[in-house]
Amino acid sequence: MVLSDHSIRHQIAKGRIVVDPIDLDDVQPASIDLHLDCRFLVFSNSRQPYIDVRHALDDLTEPVEIDAETPFMLHPGEFVLGSTLEHIELPDDLVARLEGKSSLGRIGLLIHSTAGFVDPGWRGRLTLELSNVARLPIALYYGMKIGQISFLQLSTPADRLYGSPELGSKYQGQTGPTASRYHRDFSDS
Repeated sequence: MVLSDHSIRHQIAKGRIVVDPIDLDDVQPASIDLHLDCRFLVFSNSRQPYIDVRHALDDLTEPVEIDAETPFMLHPGEFVLGSTLEHIELPDDLVARLEGKSSLGRIGLLIHSTAGFVDPGWRGRLTLELSNVARLPIALYYGMKIGQISFLQLSTPADRLYGSPELGSKYQGQTGPTASRYHRDFSDS
């Protein structure tokens, strides 16, 4: 069951859903609008001959930060990591879905490739997988509405929350765009 605006506001008031900062005007009929942070991770393709998922690739990306007036230009075919401005926290019986804004999708902006699912127990800012599938650059601005998050009720509370030590959760508590930590699947096993 997807939570309605009434249920979302109720869960926020009880402190079960945390969206910080929150403007209650951003609560839509079945979601909350999220905003773009000022920090990005841009891929530096000249430093690596290929991506080997078994190894840490700390120098695969470089940080870029924009100010309130200067846009980040996302070029056609480009893929970068961004972040939500909002810190999100979920209780043990809710899961969330991150989706793009349809108005931005209509100009060729995709905000996630596969990472649209937010587990129960999540705490942190959401990393955005930004792609431009249009033929022209897209100007992205700090604080602009970038996506929306909806919430679904689980049949029962989860036994093991995201961030539990036994799960090996890689991104709990992230505060900005976070590069892939997939290599830990190899080193942790």
